[in-house]
Amino acid sequence: MRIEDTDLERSNQASVDVILEGMDWLGMQPDEGPFYQMQRMARYKEVLSQLQAAGHVYPCYMSMADLDALRERQMAAKEKPRYDGTWRPAPGKTLPPVPEGVQPVLRFLNPEGGSVVWEDKVKGRIEISNNELDDLVIARPDGTPTYNFCVVVDDIDMQITHVIRGDDHVNNTPRQINIFKALGKEPPIYAHLPTVLNEQGEKMSKRNGAKAVTQYRDEGYLPEAMVNYLARLGWSHGDDEIFSREQFLAWFNLDHLGRSAAQFDEAKLKWVNAQHLKAMDDNALATAVQPFVVKALVAQGVADAEATAQVTQALRTGHLAQLAALFKDRCDTLLVLADWAVRFYADVQPAAEEFAQHVTDAIRPGLQVLTERLNALSGDAWEKATIAALFKEVLKEQGLKMPQLAMPVRVLTVGTAHTPSVDAVLFLLGQQKVVTRLKKA
Repeated sequence: MRIEDTDLERSNQASVDVILEGMDWLGMQPDEGPFYQMQRMARYKEVLSQLQAAGHVYPCYMSMADLDALRERQMAAKEKPRYDGTWRPAPGKTLPPVPEGVQPVLRFLNPEGGSVVWEDKVKGRIEISNNELDDLVIARPDGTPTYNFCVVVDDIDMQITHVIRGDDHVNNTPRQINIFKALGKEPPIYAHLPTVLNEQGEKMSKRNGAKAVTQYRDEGYLPEAMVNYLARLGWSHGDDEIFSREQFLAWFNLDHLGRSAAQFDEAKLKWVNAQHLKAMDDNALATAVQPFVVKALVAQGVADAEATAQVTQALRTGHLAQLAALFKDRCDTLLVLADWAVRFYADVQPAAEEFAQHVTDAIRPGLQVLTERLNALSGDAWEKATIAALFKEVLKEQGLKMPQLAMPVRVLTVGTAHTPSVDAVLFLLGQQKVVTRLKKA
């Protein structure tokens, strides 16, 4: 892992921490690193000196104001804005006098004539004329080397074999290849992936739908699902939509990368997440949802320590795993699963509309009988089969159909009329809570 932090205006520790945190959550811990470019300055300056000694680098004293004026003139003349080589040394050329008190930038002496050619693993053969490339700034006036130079040194030192990156870097590649050649090294294999678009078909950015990876974690997505979705966004293995990390590692190669821009679809991501959630081991799922349940309890006014203790106990006894097993088919994120689970640990407030619809005067006598029968059960008899049998008894006695009784029971006990099997719900809620909540009819 390499942290490219030479742009001091854009790089800060907070943004680096988000990257490290996001990668760690995704289960993508580095085998080596992280290496920080700002900590490798001595190495970059050593290689810079080698290039200078070999005549591949020259000082340029053109000021930013002069550069801006040059670009304006070129654009007014409908020319491509580029450095014009004022300070580029050439046989028989007289350079301008060196201005006093100006620290120069260092520019790379780009080859003249010929082309830079590479076989891109996504785009195929790419050829760019050297005459299209101006002389790249590879060190700032304060001596700090720039991105395009640093990454070449890093790729050499770290023995990088493949560079897989966004196609917004295509313009950097010929410049980097020329620096590799100036250093007498072979460039790596390049694969430039199409830019991911947002749901409106625009390039994703912080202003245009992009979120930090850690935000998806906080929204209850599973790291395995996130890796699955992102992998499938720019690569395919036949028609396989859902796969494990192990399958992905076994299947992946550069031959099936997507050539056209993929569109990020959060609904599809939720679907992928739901498939992984359903397939997850119940105990593992309980562990994953635990912090979300604690947070939901705290949001309802339960003290943090009390909420943590309660949910930790539920995890230890297997109760949370049972809830995960019962509800996971109805959930697409851990947040949704936590919303179900929290109803079993904190008081519920039925929606007024559902309460009015289902808890009617006509059904209250039946609810009262059921409540009495459930309350009369001994602790050992509190089982799904026993609860189901009691329902049948009451339905028969009161001349009711199952939905007429089950719907208001669900509303009163867990706050909504639509849940999995009512006997399973009541069993996991526990006798005391069930009876207390039903008495609110």
